[in-house]
Amino acid sequence: FHLPLDQIAYLYGMIFLVSGLTTCLQSVGLLRLPIVQGPYVGSFLGLLIMGHIPGIGLGVAFGSFFVASLIWALLSVPVRGISFMALFGRFFDTPIISGVMVILLMMQFAVVSLPSWIGPPQSPGFPSINLAAGFVSVVVFIAVTLWGGKWLRRAAILSGLVLGTICYAGFLPISFGPVVTAPWLVVPKAFPFGFQVRTDVVIIFLFVLVPSSVSSMALYQVVANWGKEKITPLRMAEGCFGAAIGSILASIVGSFSTTVYPDNMGMLRSTRVGSRYATLAAGILLVVLGCCVKFDMLLVLVPIVVLGGTATVLFGIVMVHGIHLLANVEWDDRNLIIAGAALMIGLGGLFVPPDAMKE
Repeated sequence: FHLPLDQIAYLYGMIFLVSGLTTCLQSVGLLRLPIVQGPYVGSFLGLLIMGHIPGIGLGVAFGSFFVASLIWALLSVPVRGISFMALFGRFFDTPIISGVMVILLMMQFAVVSLPSWIGPPQSPGFPSINLAAGFVSVVVFIAVTLWGGKWLRRAAILSGLVLGTICYAGFLPISFGPVVTAPWLVVPKAFPFGFQVRTDVVIIFLFVLVPSSVSSMALYQVVANWGKEKITPLRMAEGCFGAAIGSILASIVGSFSTTVYPDNMGMLRSTRVGSRYATLAAGILLVVLGCCVKFDMLLVLVPIVVLGGTATVLFGIVMVHGIHLLANVEWDDRNLIIAGAALMIGLGGLFVPPDAMKE
């Protein structure tokens, strides 16, 4: 949208703020699981597309996004016998449903993780520097995870990111100029792009938001299984309600709705730290540091190729757990058809030619 730098800095801060508040809510308020929430690509794309359509723009996009978020919250309200999302939640205790959903989700993220590690051909470090920096990050992460012991393994991901960034900077120096020139604080504003509502745009955003809850419930089940904790459909609805509250807040301040971040789920498995209070602390840090634009810009300096390398391993951990869930399924003809068709459609959808999608 060719926004001025100060408004871009504002968006960074609001993304951290909304993610942090929603994470706090999920950790100790509603869902009560060690879940970290991050910006949801579906709402981002919706705002991006709607904002560029003549006659709509960001004012209509964010206003309609706000109304859709209110409707989403009503559908998720955690009251027994009323919650629409709780009706879906009871299906995710079935291994075939939750397992297939997790695998399909990780297939979608595979399109981002490895390509981000390699980088586009026009990137400065393509391909050798990108691959080398990501490789250093992955090797350090795996080595510390496997042989770092109980305490060092908790810093495995951070160690990999730091050393991978140092490796990248050894070939392509990283400028700290944006950090120095960035302002210190960002202050939330109500509907910074204006507020208008269109019914058709509301419906579009509702179709964008509700599926994120359905996919999130599969990931709730995975985390609950890791902690050997029983999660009821109503409790899943509470998680969806918490995400909907975050979406309402996001639409007000000009940010994106949030969803469960699978790489943070991979961190749970690799560090073996499943405390809700650890993710609560992460949420508080996101809120506090997200209001500091200099900190936001510092994180931006971490090369995407380093993040892509680490994410490739983390997403793989979560995918294998989805496969592990399927090990508990009794594979009769009915289950083979359901799982096989779902997986092939999900995988095949990644390879549909762009021209066909346009049609």
